[in-house]
Amino acid sequence: MITKHSGDFKWDNVDVLPYKEDGNHFKSITRQVLFCGDGDLPVEFRYFDVGPGGHSTLEKHVHQHAVMIIRGKGTVMVGDQITEIGCQDIVHIPPLTWHQFKADRDDYLGFLCIVNHDRDRPQRPGTGSDVDEICVSEEIREFIRY
Repeated sequence: MITKHSGDFKWDNVDVLPYKEDGNHFKSITRQVLFCGDGDLPVEFRYFDVGPGGHSTLEKHVHQHAVMIIRGKGTVMVGDQITEIGCQDIVHIPPLTWHQFKADRDDYLGFLCIVNHDRDRPQRPGTGSDVDEICVSEEIREFIRY
């Protein structure tokens, strides 16, 4: 099976979906499921598109995932590190590691993401102690949106 790119970071017969069903803990982001495997390749291959100034949810989960930036530029927080990212950069997110992606104010941030098909649900910060655990520096406190 081949899924053809139709331009503007969209693919034929692939729906552009909301990033998450509800909430205000993210901004200007959509997702597309490009491949949903099973059997001996039980992964999902997805594309996320973050609009200028947008961001993903601050979260962690048991599963790991790998991300490749294919559009624009932005910044990512993985654990206690904040890093500028751009096209062809690879981001590995280890299990149970807080992370968040942000697009630059004047650019989109588009990335491919591969995860296990069967995986746990994301965990979001819930209490003040969660936020204190995440904010190991003032830089991180200023970066995160939750």
